[in-house]
Amino acid sequence: MIRRVAFAALNCTLLLMLVAIVAACGGGAEPSLSLVVETPTPAAVASTSTALPEAKPVIGLVMKTLTNPFFVEMERGARRAEQELGVELIVRTGAQETSVEQQIAIVRDMIAQGVDAIVIAPADSTELIPVLKQAQDAGIVIVNIDNQLNPDVAAELGLVRVPFISVDNEKGAYSSAKYIADQVSAPTQALILEGIRSAQNAEDRKNGAQRAFAENPNIAVVAMETANWKIDEGYDVSKKLMEMHPDVKLIFAANDMMAFGAIRYLQEQQREDVLVAAYDALEEAKTALAEGTLAATVDQQAALQGYMGVENAARILKGETMPVLTFVETKLVTKATLEQ
Repeated sequence: MIRRVAFAALNCTLLLMLVAIVAACGGGAEPSLSLVVETPTPAAVASTSTALPEAKPVIGLVMKTLTNPFFVEMERGARRAEQELGVELIVRTGAQETSVEQQIAIVRDMIAQGVDAIVIAPADSTELIPVLKQAQDAGIVIVNIDNQLNPDVAAELGLVRVPFISVDNEKGAYSSAKYIADQVSAPTQALILEGIRSAQNAEDRKNGAQRAFAENPNIAVVAMETANWKIDEGYDVSKKLMEMHPDVKLIFAANDMMAFGAIRYLQEQQREDVLVAAYDALEEAKTALAEGTLAATVDQQAALQGYMGVENAARILKGETMPVLTFVETKLVTKATLEQ
C-alpha cells in the first residue's frame, strides 16, 4: 500500500515537471512545433517557382570565306541581327571561296548539332542543294543569300520554300561596266574576268558586263576567263590575256579582289591607259577609286544581306511566311560619288 502511494506520488511529480517544461518551452498552451506536414497545392508551387529562360533559336550562318572583306561585312550585319533579334548565331566558313566540299561538311555538322535554321551564301549553285535538302528534311529552316541556288535543280530535288536575298547581279554589273564603256568613242578591246563559273552570281555579272559592252559598237570583248574571285588569279589571268591582247583598254572584273590582281599587273607594266571596273565596293576598292587606279565598283550592301538573312530565318521560325525573292538595291560607286 505504501509502495503504491509512493509510486503514485512519484508519477504526479514527474507529470508536474513535464508540464512545467512544456510551458517554459512553448510559452503558451499550443506547442511551438507542429508534427503535421502540410503539402502545398499545385497552384502554390506554380506561384513560387522561378520560370526557366526560354532557349534562343540557334541559326547557323555558312559563308564562303572570311579572307574576302565582303564576307566580313556580311558577318557584321548578321551579328547585329543576332543582338537585335535575340537569337544565337553560329558562323562557319570555308577556307576559300572555292571550298565547296568544306561548306557541304559544315552543313552536315550543323544538321548533327540540330540548329534551328541555316543561312547560307553557297560557293556553288548546285552542289550544296542535296545536303541542304537533308537539312530541310530534318526540320531545319533554310535561307539562301548572296549567290542563288539553282531553282530548277532545287525543285527537282525537292528543296522548296527557300527565301533568296541578294542583289540583281546582272543589273549591278551592267552599271559598273557601262561606266567605263561610256568613256569609249573609238575602237577598243575589252576583257572580262569572271567569277566561279558554277556560281549564279558570277554568271549574272558576266552577262551584265557583256550587255553593257555590247551597247557600244566601238567595243569588242576579246577574251573572258575565270579568275575564281581571287587576287592572285586575277593577276595571273590578266597577265596572260594582256600578253595575248596588248591593245586591251577596258577590263571588267566580277569582284574587287580580281580587279586588285589586274591593277597590280597594270601598275607593274606602267599601263595607265586601261580602265578597270569591278564589283563589291570594298574599302580597298574605295581607296583605289580615290587614287584613280579603279574606275568604278558596285556596293551590294553585304552587311544588309547578312542582317536580312538572319532576320528572315528568325521570322520563319516564329511561323511567318517570307517572300521567295528579296532584292537589296545596288549602288554604283565612283570617285565622284565618294566625293559627294
